[in-house]
Amino acid sequence: METVVQMEELKRCSVQYVLALRDTLNVISGKWKLSIIGSLLYGKMRFKELQRNIGKISPRMLSKELKDLEANGIIKRTIYDTTPVTVEYELTESGMRLHTALDVMVKWGIEHRELTLK
Repeated sequence: METVVQMEELKRCSVQYVLALRDTLNVISGKWKLSIIGSLLYGKMRFKELQRNIGKISPRMLSKELKDLEANGIIKRTIYDTTPVTVEYELTESGMRLHTALDVMVKWGIEHRELTLK
């Protein structure tokens, strides 16, 4: 209930609404970030698993995007002391909160595609 009230207050103050939207876009914008987040919604993955799941992303770009998402608190990187070293990526609590937003975006994308194909 508290969040609904906060959102209503935020909408009344369009400057704050736009600032919050800009903050969100700064964290998740880019060609690959949403694909990475979407891949991690269902569990931990290693670098190569992410790369295969996303497709057509270079190792260099994936590494950069993972670092950005980690710096913004969206993903967590865990290094295991194995031979060879194992690294896994997973969403943080904040990253998991994007699940609902991504579901809405996917639904919109499906509906938009259906409308434009008519």
